[in-house]
Amino acid sequence: MDQKNFHSELLELKRWNTPTIYNGWEQITNQDSARDGFNLEPVIDYMPHMGPMVGYAVTVVIEPGNKNHKVKNPDPGKQYREYMASVDGPKIVVVQDLDKPVIYGAFWGEVNSNIHRALGCIGTICDGGIRDTDEMNNAGFKALARGLCVGHAYSTPVRWNCEVEVFGRRIMPGQLIHADKHGFLVIHDEDQNKILDAARYMDSNECKTVIPSARSISGRSKDEILAGFNHASKEFKRATASKFGQKGE
Repeated sequence: MDQKNFHSELLELKRWNTPTIYNGWEQITNQDSARDGFNLEPVIDYMPHMGPMVGYAVTVVIEPGNKNHKVKNPDPGKQYREYMASVDGPKIVVVQDLDKPVIYGAFWGEVNSNIHRALGCIGTICDGGIRDTDEMNNAGFKALARGLCVGHAYSTPVRWNCEVEVFGRRIMPGQLIHADKHGFLVIHDEDQNKILDAARYMDSNECKTVIPSARSISGRSKDEILAGFNHASKEFKRATASKFGQKGE
């Protein structure tokens, strides 16, 4: 993404929900849009009222059920926090929990969310548990997670700045992520400069064709409604194909 327009483009991406961003992404990407972009397992947005979050992945692996990590490395926090501080924001902390499918302890709570917020992190995607959701809300730290948990157990960082797998999706540090109550979308590097224009166009295209046709039913017969929508659908596909080439056909 062009650094000159870095903040303005992220702010504009945040104005749309994640499905809308996906609609644009599938037109420009060479990835398999059904397999290589969004989460493949259910994820819960515990702060849907915060709306979408957009940022770059910083990654960490935890295993709260294994106390040996604490014995081997009593205080990895300093090095881990230095890594978090060294990366430009906005950042989304992507957490892989090796205890999956069990949740033995929460990496996130009031203290950790406030620390990470101060280091330029706006939220997390955690394939494990979180706690202190009211306090996380107060910190302005958004969380998509697998579940809630009472305790923290041995939720120390095991490794970080590495590839992780969460909710069936592999994520590398630095990848752009768009997330909301529907789930999350990982936008590959080669698509970042084109995603905003593509999302804008697809949203506008829907608003000019299929949506108004579907809503304009007053005084029309069923045959007229179906014919009108079929025409609008063809216009939608034609316009998409004209904009993006074979992707839209």
